[in-house]
Amino acid sequence: QVEFVESGGGLVQPGGSLRLSCEVSGSIRSIYGMGWYRQAPGKDRELVAHITRDDSTFYGEPVKGRFTISRGDAKNTVYLQMNNLKTEDTAVYYCRLVEGGSYDNYWGQGTQVTVSS
Repeated sequence: QVEFVESGGGLVQPGGSLRLSCEVSGSIRSIYGMGWYRQAPGKDRELVAHITRDDSTFYGEPVKGRFTISRGDAKNTVYLQMNNLKTEDTAVYYCRLVEGGSYDNYWGQGTQVTVSS
């Protein structure tokens, strides 16, 4: 059983900032990587940012230069700093865990981010 605690979503005006956090716990052998994905109404879920256990990072094209992913000292927490938010960033943001060894995927329940004036 893997548990997620996601926080930081909300309503923000265009040009504003938000910081999402995701902490995982439970029966996890090891963490291969963690990341954030998002899904807007009527669209497929897409990569926002992903960080591996050796701190390599990957970003979706729409967020490059505006979003930054990082891990906490305990390595079971991932943060997403989102700057210069745009209306098209509005979506439900999901935390993803890739378990080491099995490469099984686990997903959080999602947190809503709404960018609107």
